[in-house]
Amino acid sequence: MKFKDLHNQNKPLLIGNVWDVSSTKIAERLNLQAIGTSSSAIAALLGYNDGEEMEFSELEYFVKRIVLNTKLPLSVDLESGYSRNPIEIANHIKQLAAIGVVGINIEDSIVKDNRVLLNADEFARTLSEIKKILHKENFEIFINVRIDTFLLNYSNAIEETKKRIQLYENAGANGIFIPCIKNIADIKEIVTYTKLPINVMCVPNLPNFDTLTQLGVKRISMGNFLFDKMYSQFEQTLQEVINQKSFKSVC
Repeated sequence: MKFKDLHNQNKPLLIGNVWDVSSTKIAERLNLQAIGTSSSAIAALLGYNDGEEMEFSELEYFVKRIVLNTKLPLSVDLESGYSRNPIEIANHIKQLAAIGVVGINIEDSIVKDNRVLLNADEFARTLSEIKKILHKENFEIFINVRIDTFLLNYSNAIEETKKRIQLYENAGANGIFIPCIKNIADIKEIVTYTKLPINVMCVPNLPNFDTLTQLGVKRISMGNFLFDKMYSQFEQTLQEVINQKSFKSVC
């Protein structure tokens, strides 16, 4: 089944968010249908904050290692494209596609001192240019556009999200990702507003998978939550070793 078709199943596509080869192999052993990188997790591994602090070349290295060690379709979190220039962003996408990547996430916010939303019309024009370049050069890749209205607690988030969905759909988006949306009524309203597959993410109080299926959600992401939980458990275990002066908690 093509990656695009995985977004049209009876149940949502559960994306296993990974950050290295080990996490990738675990996702494959557990028979997940597809995986996606977590930019936040990879940045943390390298000592960066999330928000394009690392170089695209550093992300590309991780992606190469992951692709070489899995048969699962891989989508890459490209943040905001590691550029504001559509030609450069398209080149980044082409480099990833050449490695074997089948999808990307691109978000409509950037981090300056704080994370801020990009102008919706300008971002839509950027998307349109990217799609034209990729189409002209016969690069087929699933573009999942992340809308950060709920993430940033934008006032009147529903209406702003709808406005952006319409712009991005017209620009050629293949899917819409809305992190931090969690209210059942909000999810239902957004799902029924567009024919594009809607992607939600692991956050506190997100409805369970059965409810999300009933609401019509087509993709569920894990973000960096599993990565953060793993290291929280590592810290707890290490603290036990220090306190107990023993490795009983480990083996």
